[in-house]
Amino acid sequence: MDAFDAIPDPVVIDILNKVGDVKTLIRCRSVSKRFNSLATQSDSLLLQLDQILGTTESDSEIDSPIASFFRSLFKSIHGFLPIFSRPANPAEILTRSPKTPAQILAGFNRIRNLEVELYGGDVKLEKGAAVKWKAEFGETLKTCVIVAFRSATVNTSATESPIDGVVESDSEFVCGLKTRVVWTISALMAASTRHYLMRDLVKEHKEMEKLTVRDREGEGTVVMDAAGMKEYRETEARVDEKGFERVRDRTVVPSVRMSMRHAPSLKLKSGICLEAATLVVVRPTGVASDDNDAELATEAFAADGGDCMYGEAVTALLKRRRNVLEMNSF
Repeated sequence: MDAFDAIPDPVVIDILNKVGDVKTLIRCRSVSKRFNSLATQSDSLLLQLDQILGTTESDSEIDSPIASFFRSLFKSIHGFLPIFSRPANPAEILTRSPKTPAQILAGFNRIRNLEVELYGGDVKLEKGAAVKWKAEFGETLKTCVIVAFRSATVNTSATESPIDGVVESDSEFVCGLKTRVVWTISALMAASTRHYLMRDLVKEHKEMEKLTVRDREGEGTVVMDAAGMKEYRETEARVDEKGFERVRDRTVVPSVRMSMRHAPSLKLKSGICLEAATLVVVRPTGVASDDNDAELATEAFAADGGDCMYGEAVTALLKRRRNVLEMNSF
């Protein structure tokens, strides 16, 4: 007897939970009947969409006419030879496309904690600029914290505290405000798009307690807790009952109140100088107070995986004067 067969099922499931990666677990399902049964009981998963969809650099290249001809010919021949078809294999989901997250995870019925990693960021910026954000959703947006800057340079001789005396001209302020609003809208649209992408997954996996959606570049993160997902399911059920038609590719952003702080030039204690540094805390209008800006921003960035530059920028920007703006739903 194989010694592995003597290991109790709960221990095997615990090992598979440590693996986590959905691509690997789907392949494990093809090993044996036992693995096929146990792999789907993993409750802590990492779904990397770029790997699951099988995207590679060569996939994006334009086919030559000859390659296209032979590919079409092969498909035509294959269509006339059903005798060579074989039963579906769980691992085939790795190469079939397109697949939504809900379709990929259809066989996993005990998901508690799910992390979804996307292939790249959504916000298109000028060269050198950076935007990083974290948004929490339920039925719709609950909060979003955004940190952005136009450029970052390193000054190894800088050891003093962040600069507080830089004064903007009126024209610089107006131009800078337009840029900061564009950054904010772009981040909110990216967050709402990711939230909408997970709609079927949230509705089908009612046992989930935490969902995190991030991109590989670390640009933005969407989080949903158990209460937020329950709220979303109940709202969607009411909408489905009324038969409303959905013609959109993202969740509608509600009217929001933006608490914005910025610095034309922010020199950090680490020696990094950020130009047009901006911190924005976004909440739905009339839902929550502005008193916990520091708590939200610190939780989102100060302890974010050792990303000290963003944490230090948040700490410095929280000392700046706050400007409050409101924006209609979009």
